[in-house]
Amino acid sequence: MSTTPRERNARCSVARSLEVLGEKWTLLVVREAFFGYTRFADFRARLGIAPDVLTARLETLVEGGVLERRPYRDAGQRQRDEYVLTEAGAELKTVLAAFAAWGDVHRPSGFGPSVVYVEEATEQPVRVAFLTEDGRELPPDAVSVVPGPGSLSGGAAA
Repeated sequence: MSTTPRERNARCSVARSLEVLGEKWTLLVVREAFFGYTRFADFRARLGIAPDVLTARLETLVEGGVLERRPYRDAGQRQRDEYVLTEAGAELKTVLAAFAAWGDVHRPSGFGPSVVYVEEATEQPVRVAFLTEDGRELPPDAVSVVPGPGSLSGGAAA
């Protein structure tokens, strides 16, 4: 029984994640939300993104459950929406940390890391790692990718 790419992608965790996070600028909007920016004008100013593109990215992130719209009104102004990370959005911190770590090693700027992830209580640096159920850390080359229960027979769905 042959499957189409659409069927395969519908089962693939990476492909489904990219439906929400895979467009240019999307993870940068999420990054800014982690820095505490929530308003359209702030995203625009910090990213230099075109308004129509930002509108589309914010809509995708809201529909994908990463950001939540919350109304606000500054004195003397009309009501507007701000965009706040949801629980699902907050869980993207490890994804951004992994991207940052990869970029620092494989796409260095010459200025050093632009962000450092630290433990809140101690301010000691932390890093993303593969951990076994009993807490042992594994290097990436000791971790295999294998088909999961949702994959189609004959190929990994990631």
